[in-house]
Amino acid sequence: MTTETLKTDDGQLTIWFDGPVWDGHSKVATVGKCKFASAGAGTRLLQDAATLAHSEGATALIGPMEGDTWHAYRLISDRGERAAFLMEPSSADHDEAAFKAAGFEVVSSYFSASAPLSELPGPKPDDTEVFTVEAWDGTDPDKLFTQVYELSCAAFADNPFYKHIDLADFLAMYRPVVPLLKQDLILFARDRTGALVGFLFGIPNYAEGPAPKSVILKTYASSQKGAGHWLSYQFYVNAKALGFDTVIHALMHDDNLSAVRSGLNGADVFRRYALMGRNL
Repeated sequence: MTTETLKTDDGQLTIWFDGPVWDGHSKVATVGKCKFASAGAGTRLLQDAATLAHSEGATALIGPMEGDTWHAYRLISDRGERAAFLMEPSSADHDEAAFKAAGFEVVSSYFSASAPLSELPGPKPDDTEVFTVEAWDGTDPDKLFTQVYELSCAAFADNPFYKHIDLADFLAMYRPVVPLLKQDLILFARDRTGALVGFLFGIPNYAEGPAPKSVILKTYASSQKGAGHWLSYQFYVNAKALGFDTVIHALMHDDNLSAVRSGLNGADVFRRYALMGRNL
């Protein structure tokens, strides 16, 4: 992956010249790892990044994004008052203004919401013989994440801003979190042949300290109708049994907002995020 870092006395950023497909552009670059002392400093660096990306043949620039959506991306557009949670994107309050002044506009919006586990999981889904749901057995984390990788690539391939990454790069991202994992928060749905048709990845919110009371529903995907409902139901049951009192639905696309509001009793959207883009 070809990158270049721009630094000044009042900021820095990194450009990835081989970003994901976006809006029909032939070549997209991304900009991430942004650290700006002020909105003005950020604007100047972003304008320099746009000039450099264009000189390398890019026709669009998006960010903040560290090369692809597997890595850190998005800025905080509405911070709210809740403390940051584990693995949440971070940005300065002036970052959005810097991007906008440099000619960027919002191209995708996201949110995080929380709900009390006392009001979940709701009615139990209908029994099914099509698949079974099981928790991770706690062994062979590379095998675990290889299965997650394979289903993720298939499930997310048609998502906006998708870009394929190699298994080795995927494992390198997730191995550091293995000591933080709890088996009952990592769930699989398998069909009658044993093939994986869905997964859910949850993790305690250790940003609260060593004994957190909130749990993060980080990622889930399924290729079988009904698997997502069963996975989330079992996740809530297991999280309550482990003593958590709040669930955080992390970094969901705005298109899912109505589903969250109707499906979660007492859900509270506490943070919003944006991905910015511009033509070159």
